[in-house]
Amino acid sequence: MTTKTEKTKTTRRKFLLAAGATGAATIAMPQISRAQTVTLKMQGSWGAKDVFNEMAQDYVERVNTMAGGRLKIDYLVGGAVVHPFQVLDGVHGGQIDGAHTVTVYWYGKHKAASLFGTGPVFGFNANEGLGWIHNGGGKELFEELQTQIMKVNIKSFFVMPMPTQPLGWFKKPVKSMADMKGLKYRTVGLAADLMQAMGMAVAQLPGGEIVPAMERGVIDAFEFNNPTSDRRFGAQDVAKNYMMGSHHQATEYFEIMFNRTKYNALPKELQAILQYGAEAVSSANEWKAMDYYSKDLVELKEKDKVSVLRTPKDVFEAQIKAWDGLIAQLGSDPFMKKVMDSQKAWSKRVVAYGMFNATDYRGAYEHHFGKLDLG
Repeated sequence: MTTKTEKTKTTRRKFLLAAGATGAATIAMPQISRAQTVTLKMQGSWGAKDVFNEMAQDYVERVNTMAGGRLKIDYLVGGAVVHPFQVLDGVHGGQIDGAHTVTVYWYGKHKAASLFGTGPVFGFNANEGLGWIHNGGGKELFEELQTQIMKVNIKSFFVMPMPTQPLGWFKKPVKSMADMKGLKYRTVGLAADLMQAMGMAVAQLPGGEIVPAMERGVIDAFEFNNPTSDRRFGAQDVAKNYMMGSHHQATEYFEIMFNRTKYNALPKELQAILQYGAEAVSSANEWKAMDYYSKDLVELKEKDKVSVLRTPKDVFEAQIKAWDGLIAQLGSDPFMKKVMDSQKAWSKRVVAYGMFNATDYRGAYEHHFGKLDLG
């Protein structure tokens, strides 16, 4: 008969042997995985000096660090392989593996693209818009657009809730809507349709082409995105009136896209790094923008002697009316109507809560710093 001590020794020996075998397998697998680095070539839609280029690199650094050598993104500036407006074609066709861009740059292929970044103003800000994408049905609708309607071989993530984009740069102050009629104006996406409906001639140009176009008289006024990007490419050298606030692009985000075949071929843990790295950099980009944009707005006023003005109320009113007309036109497309209905349902519930519950931030600000003059 086996003694209790012998049974204990036998059981312990079996446990140690089993644990050793499991441990060996656990150690061996990462060694094999780490020896085979997957490299993805990603291009941005941004020039080397643009803060958006820096924000794209923030994403790349997070992914490369978290991947620990198993995955590496090589980042290229706008135009390195394909034109900044052509990154969707480049990713779909495999010339590049990924891109850091905005959906509005390819809205010419399907106008629904612009609803995921530069659509009508229903009351939600960009952060609330990202909430719609992640929790209100937006990502499922975008997946439908990609896979069932456009049939592009692309997988995308949305990041960085952008602040309201200024109405832009003008040679003369905009005192009323009448001052904008007939101007040759640079914008992109559905904002181009909006401004045309308001009586302006529109040119759609990448950021790097805006200042030369202004210098040559191709355009009379323009918007790009924010005080930092605008200041870095020299907007203040070709115009001195910066109109703040607008309904033309109130809720935009970056689109980080990958070739879907390449993405699907990755191990699940590397797919997760690409996804969760996007979520992490979304916050990092937003916090960076708070710091950069506010500092550069001060520099524009104090160093560059730019007149920073609030967009007149009648311009906002004209934009809302123009959006109403566009919404009616766009709604004739069943998919676009479905997207806008989803956004309105989200906004009606989420924005109502946010506005009803928010404290009086302006009152607190003016208590400490004096009256805020918004015109």
